[in-house]
Amino acid sequence: MHLIDQIGRTIHLKTIPKRIVSLVPSQTELLYDLGLESSIVGITKFCVHPSHLVASKPIIGGTKQIHIEKIKALNPDIILCNKEENTLEIVEMCESICTVHVSDIETVDHNVELILEYGKLFAKELKAKSISTLLQENIHDFKLYINDKSALKVAYFIWKDPWMVAGNTTFINHILKLNKLINVYGHLSRYPEVLLDELTEDIDVVFLSSEPFPFQQKHIDEINKNKPGLKIKLVNGEYFSWYGSRLLLAMNYFKQLRKDL
Repeated sequence: MHLIDQIGRTIHLKTIPKRIVSLVPSQTELLYDLGLESSIVGITKFCVHPSHLVASKPIIGGTKQIHIEKIKALNPDIILCNKEENTLEIVEMCESICTVHVSDIETVDHNVELILEYGKLFAKELKAKSISTLLQENIHDFKLYINDKSALKVAYFIWKDPWMVAGNTTFINHILKLNKLINVYGHLSRYPEVLLDELTEDIDVVFLSSEPFPFQQKHIDEINKNKPGLKIKLVNGEYFSWYGSRLLLAMNYFKQLRKDL
């Protein structure tokens, strides 16, 4: 089998991979939903969906720091990475063990491509087609729902000390656009550091994501001390930053979020 991954690397496989190590939480969940739980032999500590996997599968580290010897000992046929989640160094280390597939997701269309690619890669074409079709139907329905809603200006914070936001060429920015939310930091690249003093009253709402930094009510209070009057809301970061099959649940969350706003 020959296919090209999402960063343009050619993947050569003689047989369907039966021992999979996943270094990306959202991709681990997708593997499970494709019916591949028994083939997963290693995951990261952040692969929390479904929750029982963390207890039942070997943990090989995180997404930025891995235990390469643990991965070797698992004797995988393939290791699944992501351009944003994993470093080039990690990809290169993994390539010394076995075949590596690297995803690169900035849009919903990229996500559909990945689902179908996994279907081909792991001989789960029918299930992959079912998931991708349902996802596209959900997104179409959501676009009809959001069509007559007003556009809102937002800032989406992902980190504190330093304060960091989602900028352009990110999946989060794409999802904000899907929600008719104008990213006030959309002119900046990737995940820039910003100052709270830059927040202005014309921002309709400030989002504090649940991940990767676990923002809480105390952080809302901290911002309000410096910027009283700003509307600030805690949001579930998984629905803005996880791709794969997690997006099947996201559209209902976004509908409720818009109602709350």
